[in-house]
Amino acid sequence: MNAHPPFEAQDRPARLTVGVVGAGRVGPALAAALQLAGHRPVAVSGVSDASVRRAAELLPDVPLVPPAEVLARADLVLLTVPDDALAGLVSGLAETGAVRPGQLLVHTSGRFGTAVLDPATRAGALPLALHPAMTFTGTSVDVQRLAGCSFGVTSPDELRMAAEALVIEMGGEPEWIAESARPLYHAALAIGANHLVTLVAQAMELLHQAGVQAPDRMLGPLLGAALDNALRSGDAALTGPVARGDAGTVAAHIAELRRHAPQSVAGYLAMARTTADRALDHGLLKPELAEDLLEVLADSGDGPGTPGAPDASGPDPDAPGHGPEGGDR
Repeated sequence: MNAHPPFEAQDRPARLTVGVVGAGRVGPALAAALQLAGHRPVAVSGVSDASVRRAAELLPDVPLVPPAEVLARADLVLLTVPDDALAGLVSGLAETGAVRPGQLLVHTSGRFGTAVLDPATRAGALPLALHPAMTFTGTSVDVQRLAGCSFGVTSPDELRMAAEALVIEMGGEPEWIAESARPLYHAALAIGANHLVTLVAQAMELLHQAGVQAPDRMLGPLLGAALDNALRSGDAALTGPVARGDAGTVAAHIAELRRHAPQSVAGYLAMARTTADRALDHGLLKPELAEDLLEVLADSGDGPGTPGAPDASGPDPDAPGHGPEGGDR
């Protein structure tokens, strides 16, 4: 029997009991933010030792229980497991009768909208997709970073006010994403954030090989200015040898990378080609200079046998893979 009255979607959320299924980096931080807004975390589930530590740090005195028990105790349940595990988790909870009518079920996957929650919705749950566009560390700093953070929100029309209120209570700003647009939305964030980490880490390694003692200190002001310029001006902020059409400099880069860091060549070529295309489209790269540049990039192709290039006979590098982390999200 449901001990709590059904949630009224047209109202601002009342003070809710909150549960977390999957004590990865995201769930405990969101629950802690909701606690600051007056809601009450009552249960959390997690498998790994790291999950237990995160829950203890961010949600002290909140009991660690199995997922079904989390749903039994909470009005609002945060499903914060990896994307690939979400559908199976929802189906399992619905099939075992763990879902209660009128219960808010919120997942934080960027990839999915509310359709992935359909088995629980048929059991009477109220589905929301609230994805914070933020990278998480699994520490208390994450709660502070939610201030002003955009959330990709997908919900049924009748739950829009509830979704908006919850995001605002966590300190965020709702950005409405259509169900069909969720994969594209998530791909955009992965390009902007996940790939940025790879590029920065790679740049620091190369600077270290070049003898720079403090690569982070060197890159900090440069990358900060580049990011600010890009956010303000988009492609108009492009600078550097590719945007200028300095084919000789680009050729020298490729030669040095082949010599010192062959694993970096494929990424350099891919980004250089994309940068050249965008610079051409926006009138930054002169067509007469683009010809020599594109010839260098083509002649430095990353086909079979090229150091650092994927083997064309191997798996498709564009094939979909698993999410960034196993276990809890």
